[in-house]
Order: sequence, then structure tokens, then C-alpha cells
Amino acid sequence: MPIDSNRNSAPLVSSEEIDERKFVVALARGLDLLRAFRPGETLLGNRDFVDRTGLPKATVNRLAYTLTTLGYLRFDEPAGKYALDTGVLSLGFTLLAGADTLELARPHMRSLAREIGAAVSLGCRDGLDMIYLETIRSETALTLGLAPGSRLSMLTSSMGRAYLAVQEPAARDALLDELAKTEDAAQVDAARRAIEDFERDGCCYSFRDWHDDVNAIAAPFRDLRNGRWLVLSSSGPASSIGEAYFRETIGPKLKALAARLA
Repeated sequence: MPIDSNRNSAPLVSSEEIDERKFVVALARGLDLLRAFRPGETLLGNRDFVDRTGLPKATVNRLAYTLTTLGYLRFDEPAGKYALDTGVLSLGFTLLAGADTLELARPHMRSLAREIGAAVSLGCRDGLDMIYLETIRSETALTLGLAPGSRLSMLTSSMGRAYLAVQEPAARDALLDELAKTEDAAQVDAARRAIEDFERDGCCYSFRDWHDDVNAIAAPFRDLRNGRWLVLSSSGPASSIGEAYFRETIGPKLKALAARLA
């Protein structure tokens, strides 16, 4: 079943959070180019960068040249396009090497996926999206699950809703206001209702909201090692795993695992 997990890059913070006196626009634009690559893509051309970042072509040309010179991009002459180079890979490997929580979580996620017959994932915020850090699929049943690096809507995914639910009210309202500029108002309203679910149940749901044949549930926890919020989620085909199973069976187990990892 095809699922479109591709989304354009988004700023890591809302416009209200930016201190313009300290913000380096050129650096932010260069990072936007690197973040334009999506899971499974190896080559992007200048037109792709322009379409995905909204930057002028002349700016894209200068940024791409600079990033290539510094070893973060590599220009493929036959294709006339750019690929990520070893500079980006080294940063990614450094991050993952220090991800103690991810290493700790994997065996527990594997055990839970096997027990509940659904995929179990771990993710974090990336701009106005959520990004998968890991996914463990069930070995005993046909399950869904996006690959690490895949992006999810913060509004329609259970993972994004759980992240919003644990933010301070002012920060959450700023995020929702930023999301409302580009997203449908109905999606913002659905996210607000999901926050009410969290206040009642300690987790957030996305039943056919992110995709019409995907049910999912998520529980957040604070990673004290890195001082950030991470989110555990579980997902499966809506046609075979109903809402009641997520609420009554998966929910308590997912929350218990989140509490242990915290």
C-alpha cells in the first residue's frame, strides 16, 4: 500500500521563537538544502532545491557550490544533480553513535512489537514535522512502519500530536499557529482534540487521520540524557487492527515502555 511520507522541509522553530539578532540566514538556507533530501532519494537538481525550499535559483546555485566545496554535497556530472556527501554522513553517524536511548529502546521495542503484532517506532521533532529514528515491525503479523528518516505530519500523526501534548501551552500555541499557516484548519482542530485525549488517557491517537488505512497511537517521554522529548508510537493497518485494540491493549503497554525509557 503506497504511503506518501514526503514533506517539504520546515523551520526547526516557529517565527516567534527566532531572535533575528542572532539568526544567521545564510546558514539556515544552506541547511534547508541539505534537509530537502527525502528518504530513498539520492540525487536532487537545482530545480528540486528551488521547489522544495522556495529559494531563488541564484541563491540555490551559490549554496550548492559552497556545500559541495565543504564536502556536504557531491555533484554528479553525468546526472547533473547533487548527492549528499560524507560530511553529512559523518554528522549523522556521530548523532546515532551518541543515541544511548535508541540503543536502550531497541530490544524493548522489538519485544513489544512481537507481543502486540504491530509496528513500534521511536521519533522526535524535526521542524514542523516528526521524524522516525527507528521502526521495529512485528515478526508475527503483517504490519506497517516507515523507515528511519521518514517524516510525519505533526498534526495528523499520533507521534506529532503526542509531542504537541507535552509542550508548554505558550510553545504549543506558537507551534499550532505556525502550522495553521500551511495546514487545513480541520487538521489543527483535530490535533487540539487529540491533546484532550492525552490529558485523559496519557497517549494520543490517529485513527485513519494520517492515512485512511492506518491506525496509530503514541506516548511521549522525556529523554533526560539529551534533554529532549521523544515519542514512542505503534501503528498498523486499520483494516485489521481496530481502535479498541489500540486503546485497550496497546496503549497501556506503550505508556509503560515510555515510562521505563524515561
